Amino acid sequence: MTSQLHPDIDLHRFPDPALLAAALAQAVAADLAAALAARGCASLAVSGGNTPKAFMQALAQQPLDWGRVTVTLVDERWVPESSDRSNAALVRSHLLQGPASEARFLPLHRDTAEPETSLAEVARSLADALPLDVAVLGMGEDGHTASFFPGGDLLEQALDPDGTSAVLPMRAPGAGEPRITLTLPVLLAARRLYLHIEGAGKREVLEQALAAVNGTGLLPIARVLASRGGKVATYWAA
Repeated sequence: MTSQLHPDIDLHRFPDPALLAAALAQAVAADLAAALAARGCASLAVSGGNTPKAFMQALAQQPLDWGRVTVTLVDERWVPESSDRSNAALVRSHLLQGPASEARFLPLHRDTAEPETSLAEVARSLADALPLDVAVLGMGEDGHTASFFPGGDLLEQALDPDGTSAVLPMRAPGAGEPRITLTLPVLLAARRLYLHIEGAGKREVLEQALAAVNGTGLLPIARVLASRGGKVATYWAA
């Protein structure tokens, strides 16, 4: 079901997360299939956390030529894949399964102590996957998306629409570990941008953030959506 939440939002509402996951997987698969038909390859960036697990599992079942699809992450905690906090490990266990295991995966973490050491290498590895065909964002209860955390040390640089960096490190009180994140220009350049949220609490946060779009002190999610310059397909389940 589709309805309006805000001029920047094309809201798709679902009665439960399972139906959302199936619908979002079908929509993303259609976008990837269109990219494959048009350009012979396709690229997708997904978010971590618990919310997208069912979506990833549903997407893995979609009939695509996965060998021509590149998958990466919107952001990553600076931890190895052996950590249960690793978004790369989440992608490998929930998305890169069955036919989808044929996809090329570009993780963001490298085996260095700090993300700053590996920024140039990560950016080079992503270069031929950009612009992204699809990016799927999530959102935290604090209004962060990607690793654009309120109070982040490089938040303004990461949210600069004229910035030239593809990836930046991020440290913030609510982030836990140091992070690495795709920057706003990379997300804005994606041919399709989705926002996936679940629960009444997150919808309330989103509504509050969007209500203040013309004000000051915007939450990161509102700044991303306001910068998009077009409606963002938002998939929400109670």
